[in-house]
Amino acid sequence: MGLGIGRLLAAPTWTDLKSRLISAVVLGIAVLALTIVGGVGFRLLCCATSIIVFDEWARMTRAKRAGDIYLFARRALFVALAAFFFGFHGWALTIIGAATVFIAVVDRGERKADWVMGGLVYAAMAGMAPGILRDSGTAGLAVLGLVICVVWATDIFAYFSGRTFGGPKLMPIVSPKKTISGAVGGLVAGVACAAAFAIWLTGHASLPLLLLAAILSIVGQAGDLFESWIKRRFGVKDSGRLIPGHGGLMDRIDGLVVSTGVALLFGIIGAGLDDPARAIFNL
Repeated sequence: MGLGIGRLLAAPTWTDLKSRLISAVVLGIAVLALTIVGGVGFRLLCCATSIIVFDEWARMTRAKRAGDIYLFARRALFVALAAFFFGFHGWALTIIGAATVFIAVVDRGERKADWVMGGLVYAAMAGMAPGILRDSGTAGLAVLGLVICVVWATDIFAYFSGRTFGGPKLMPIVSPKKTISGAVGGLVAGVACAAAFAIWLTGHASLPLLLLAAILSIVGQAGDLFESWIKRRFGVKDSGRLIPGHGGLMDRIDGLVVSTGVALLFGIIGAGLDDPARAIFNL
């Protein structure tokens, strides 16, 4: 989940719940502080996120079996992150795109590196999307705040709505506990939270922004289901053991990764790569 509220509340013992609460609070405060400050610290966080996510993805999907192609993808990610860190966003995205195309061409006959390509794109999106948005200054911080509000509100209220109302399952083959009522409740809460955030920030909530919030809520839930499908596909419970009581980093940011990537895409379409956040918040 994007926030992991379901797993947190489902902790079987107080000791387990306590460790999860402590790790969640400490990690949350550190990440929020770096996000607010921005600059070099936040870019380093973004780079570390990409590397960790790529390694967790490779471990889950056994992508290392692709051999040299896996090593090429990992090195391409490092080069792209270096370009991103120094502010060459266009070059960073170009490197990822070119590396993905190269792998697809080289592997077109055997198709052994499909998961490597997926991991490269996913890991790049996990770190670069929030970093590129944050480089838009105050507007970038506002957009990241919007994404976090939508994804976290969706996550929390999807859990409680599903537990309260129950009903038909959303996608039982992938995630047996998620319900349609939970998805709808999360969507409504995500849009409502986005409206409250926008009104607090700018004094009004426009229809285009609310539509964007709805899209972010939906793709955030899709990102959660996507990671659940990958874990079920490969028989893995958690993406890793990085965070005490919570599993891997991917387990905590799956909804945020996709939502932030979509927000960046909207920003680039509306205002270009140099200042994408201003397409959403013109601050």
